[in-house]
Amino acid sequence: MQGDTQTIRDGLRDVIDFEIGLDVVALGMIREIDIAESNVQITMILTSPMCQMASFMMNQVRERASELIDKPVEVVMGKEMWRP
Repeated sequence: MQGDTQTIRDGLRDVIDFEIGLDVVALGMIREIDIAESNVQITMILTSPMCQMASFMMNQVRERASELIDKPVEVVMGKEMWRP
């Protein structure tokens, strides 16, 4: 599963935060990728608590991860604050 985790993390480099212009992995927005027997849960944080693109970004992460692994993917919001 470690290989699957890295595959997903690498694939999420295609998801760009358009306000900053960098990918969600480089920005440290992907906090955890948990691959279970029946699903995948990705925990991410946003660069701003008031981000108007939150649902769009979460959808992009879910869709990209779903292309990379044959399991349902859930994206949840982490509670910690993003720090550059």
